[in-house]
Amino acid sequence: MQSQPINPFELIRLCSISGIGSQRIRNLLRRFHSPEAVFRASVRELVEVEGIDKTLAGGIKRGGDLHFVKEQEQLLKRGSAQIITFWDAAYPFLLKKICDPPIVLYLRGRSDLLMDPGIAVVGTRAPTSYGKWMTEHLTRELAAFHLVITSGLARGIDTITHQTAVNGGWRTIAVLGSGVDHIYPEENNRLAEKITESGALVSEFPMGSKPDAAHFPRRNRIISGMTLGVLVVEAGKKSGALITSDFALEQGREVFAVPGNVNNPKSCGCNTLIQQGAKLVMKVEDILEEFPQLCRLSQEQKKSNFPDGLSEKETLVYNHLSFEPQHIDRITLETGLSVAETLSVLLNLELKNLVFQTAGKQFIRQ
Repeated sequence: MQSQPINPFELIRLCSISGIGSQRIRNLLRRFHSPEAVFRASVRELVEVEGIDKTLAGGIKRGGDLHFVKEQEQLLKRGSAQIITFWDAAYPFLLKKICDPPIVLYLRGRSDLLMDPGIAVVGTRAPTSYGKWMTEHLTRELAAFHLVITSGLARGIDTITHQTAVNGGWRTIAVLGSGVDHIYPEENNRLAEKITESGALVSEFPMGSKPDAAHFPRRNRIISGMTLGVLVVEAGKKSGALITSDFALEQGREVFAVPGNVNNPKSCGCNTLIQQGAKLVMKVEDILEEFPQLCRLSQEQKKSNFPDGLSEKETLVYNHLSFEPQHIDRITLETGLSVAETLSVLLNLELKNLVFQTAGKQFIRQ
């Protein structure tokens, strides 16, 4: 337990020392309580710490890379980003429990979301139309239960997940395999900016870091580590989403998978996960029932959040909608309104961000 806040820039200076690693830094801070005290310690005191030999102690005494620290400070200011250390109150509680949690997190956006319950939604970079629809559908429903939706901002399922959340005004966290000021893929730059308005971009990699193949598996352990569970919507046999689900299992998180066509290679990963014991998901309740206390709380919140200021016809139509898509013909039949009246009311509800239209003239509550 730290008696005083950790200076993030002194911690970055400590991180800049070649070969030190996060576990050794934790060992040092358990002994010396602050990075400043680590730098003041003698070589004899340093080598008494587990994992610190004379070579590494010598590196510590040389003081780290001050130019790198100054550069990070400038990039953080320029990018409106912040650092959250492992010892800060804002550091995700669940992430602290994994093996080798990051010493620092770089963040753009809302840091308060890191402590809220969330679900990760991941999958293939080249989804089918079925995968796209299921991603949109389940993301909307999970977000409607006040869960923070986490993914990796990759092409495909990740992008659809974040875009769906942003379009609905819901909270989403994108965990990056690069610095939070270096968006990959580049076509997601605009989406990333929108995410920071009501959500957050998070990375363990320093500002200015470019995407690297070795970064993404490490990124995946954070996606699973900071959430209650991982939902794999669509994934091939060698999809990176399966790495995230493997991390989730190691971390004691729930793993969920959407079943798919057994003849479609892009469903192979999900179907195999289900064979191996992942929870089969056909509807959002299949996920929520694994978290009964959260489910009850969210249902109470939803009831108390019934929109105000609706007209009589808007209230009538809204009451007949649910979080399952309903065709315009069914809504018209159940409300007793004409098709023209129903369409007019639904348009008004869409403009109020209360209703979302899916393919085939089907409508769902936001």
